[in-house]
Amino acid sequence: MEAKYKKIKQLIKSKILEGLIQPHEKISSESELMRQFDVSRHTVRVAIGELVNDGWLYREQGAGTFCADRSQREKSSSTILPNKNIAIVTTYISDYIFPSIIRGAEAYLSEQGYHVSIFNTNNKYEQEQKILSKLLTGNYDGVIIEPTHSASATPNLKYYLNLERANIPYVMINAIYEELEPVYFMVDDVIGGYLQARHLMDLGHQKIACMYKTDDAQGQKRLKGFIKAHRELNIPLDTRNIVTYNSEDQLTKPKKELQRLFKLKEEKPTAIVCYNDQLVLQLMDEVRQAGIKIPEQLSLIGFDDSLLVEISEVKLTSVKHPKNQLGLDAAKAIIQMIKGNEVNQTFDPLSKLYQPELVVRQSTTNPKITS
Repeated sequence: MEAKYKKIKQLIKSKILEGLIQPHEKISSESELMRQFDVSRHTVRVAIGELVNDGWLYREQGAGTFCADRSQREKSSSTILPNKNIAIVTTYISDYIFPSIIRGAEAYLSEQGYHVSIFNTNNKYEQEQKILSKLLTGNYDGVIIEPTHSASATPNLKYYLNLERANIPYVMINAIYEELEPVYFMVDDVIGGYLQARHLMDLGHQKIACMYKTDDAQGQKRLKGFIKAHRELNIPLDTRNIVTYNSEDQLTKPKKELQRLFKLKEEKPTAIVCYNDQLVLQLMDEVRQAGIKIPEQLSLIGFDDSLLVEISEVKLTSVKHPKNQLGLDAAKAIIQMIKGNEVNQTFDPLSKLYQPELVVRQSTTNPKITS
């Protein structure tokens, strides 16, 4: 069980990081903290003492205990000895396209003499908050970060604003939190979703299903492009063919929905547009078990043009993601921002929206003609 004084320390630190306690603002008295946490005066004094020693608080004789201005403390220490530390934060680390993005950034940052620390949020707000807290209390010069559940406003907004207040520049990759208007590096996902659907339509498909993960902005935008293609070519869109899911049910819902689509009989789709290449491979097992041939009876199209496109017996048609180049460009931008001593201001020209390209392989073809 965590010691009680540590809980008090963490609460006070969290309030400081969220901006609920401002620099030079007086904190609750010892008596108030004793009542709040139902602890002894000794426990409170241990917690406060450690926070003072760590530079979070300071005491004034006869006046009380106050929040220290850590931004000034960190700024003065950084002028003496540069930290040369940069954090890269992704939703996931070990799989799919993320290692390529990280390699692209890490190679350049290492050349510039920076040590790189890698973090992952597992696409969870709570984990993102813990990482941001660590970055704010550590010695980091800059951050490259992929936002968590980017389709929604972040509950961690105050932590990002505190990064800016602490003069720690950050850039976002793959998606952004719109309310922050950060420097960003991401694919034009609307165009990507459009290219997926348009390719199938040009092949003659009209009964096209889609499966997009929509708790991230990428999936929402790709769905927008999918719908846009249908409207542009005036092809009716059967709403039963639109499948959305979130990170928590990404291993179960798409398969379940695929089985539902197979039961539509004469309305069964002849092609499926997928959120990414991972999803295509996940669905392929179900398609094979159902005795359906790819692409003769069902065309499948992915997104990201990842290493997965070549490992299946049917090579995947997929929208290309810049991966290494995106990581490299983000790394160059964060170094420029650090050297310019600016935080997410006047850097609009640094942002880059990559135009996607479609790579056609074996998993898509003309729909089978039935009499």
